[in-house]
Amino acid sequence: MNVHGSFTGRERLLEGKAIREVDNGPLPERLSDALRYGPFHRALREAIEYRGLSLTRITAHLQRLGVKIGQSTLSYWQRGLRHPEVPRSIDTVRALETVLRLPPDSLVVLIGPRQRGRPDEVVPKFTEVSRVWQNATDLLTEFDVLPENKTNADLRIDAVHDYIQLGPHREQRTQTTRFVVTAARSGPDRYFATHGGDEGCLVDRIEITTAEGCRLGRVRRTPEKGVMAMEFLFDRRLSEGETHVFCFTITDGSGGPSPGMERTFLRGVGTYLVQHAFHRRALPSRVIRQFRTREGAEPVGIEGLVCGLGRVTSGYFTDLPAGMAAIQIEWP
Repeated sequence: MNVHGSFTGRERLLEGKAIREVDNGPLPERLSDALRYGPFHRALREAIEYRGLSLTRITAHLQRLGVKIGQSTLSYWQRGLRHPEVPRSIDTVRALETVLRLPPDSLVVLIGPRQRGRPDEVVPKFTEVSRVWQNATDLLTEFDVLPENKTNADLRIDAVHDYIQLGPHREQRTQTTRFVVTAARSGPDRYFATHGGDEGCLVDRIEITTAEGCRLGRVRRTPEKGVMAMEFLFDRRLSEGETHVFCFTITDGSGGPSPGMERTFLRGVGTYLVQHAFHRRALPSRVIRQFRTREGAEPVGIEGLVCGLGRVTSGYFTDLPAGMAAIQIEWP
């Protein structure tokens, strides 16, 4: 295909746009398997790699076909961090098939029947950011804040920043968390969170301190599970559309070597930054950033993080969908 000029060969019409038919000829085995079995992001990634086109070239070709899409969106699609929406993205995906010279509808069938429902059907009513919130439902019951309760759902999470300090024995000493939230409707005046310590953690000895934007309310602990639930009070009700920042620190140090950090997002979040500050006598051999759309799913967006002179690693996630963002630490 001439990547600088017009498409050649047979053409078909898609809502008035000229779309070139796929060239005849076998596809490589890896690409064929990906198109046959999916998932969508794997097939798209294999097709882009096989054709050797940059995202810049692909978006330029799509624009010539009258289809506008950002490079960042294509990047998220091929990494599995986002998924094309049906039916809005069908024309874009079909145009991608043309640009990548794939059989018609070979990518479209991998999108799946992801139709949008009503907002209350597709947005979980309880929004929690923690790796262990599922293990703390008995504690949340005491707060009357189960998934059926809409307490946290009235807050949209715009950004989360975790700053974690580790000690000389590879243990997690402190975790400072800062939230930026926006009220989806008038009324929310608190936030519920859960926390789980590393193996061996004495959860009944964990200290919780608050900084700007909140004060500590009720706290419930289950030492045998190593989990705790906390209530952070804003001391006023937020108005619809109002943005609020609050921060708290968890001090521990009783657990064993930390395996890293994982946060579960039941709804999408704008940005998530997680930093680990290592002790000079306990440096990691490797730190890995990754994302999974659900428990047991194949990790995507895998990236090794640099632990430089400041002994701090930074894992940065943007425009995350629902899923699990994780930092894995490997020790020597």
